Amino acid sequence: MSEEQMVQSIEGALTVLGVHEEVEAAGEFQPRGHTGSMFAGGLIGDSLTSGFGGLADSVGTVGGAIAAGHIHDASSGLPDWMLVGVTPTHVCGFAASHPRRHAGALVFRLPRESLEVKVHQRVNVRVLELIETATGANIQLEGNRLPVTHSKDVITALEQ
Repeated sequence: MSEEQMVQSIEGALTVLGVHEEVEAAGEFQPRGHTGSMFAGGLIGDSLTSGFGGLADSVGTVGGAIAAGHIHDASSGLPDWMLVGVTPTHVCGFAASHPRRHAGALVFRLPRESLEVKVHQRVNVRVLELIETATGANIQLEGNRLPVTHSKDVITALEQ
């Protein structure tokens, strides 16, 4: 899904909620730690099936990675996939059933005026930390570095 399609999807979801704001940037995110969990799960799955060789070893690696990602995401309290949109006044996160799908249920909507944004660079992801300054509550997301996710567009919009 292009960024334009993500923007349109989020604007449509906001309109259904009675919010009429222009979305400046949109991108795809997952809960922080998703990629690392998949890596660890793949290693565990590989080690459990290494004695069986070939196909079984591959299935163990992939199965372990997928299972670990789902377990991590479920424990985070956030959906596996999210579309995050930046408007002039808010940052909004919507559940997405699969990567680059349409915006589903609203997960969060945070006012930008009381939001501190931190970005941590990792090897293959960018971690986006949204901190509500009055309470210290935070949401931690990770965006893949692949351009197709448009996570960098969201981070750039929030850093301005």
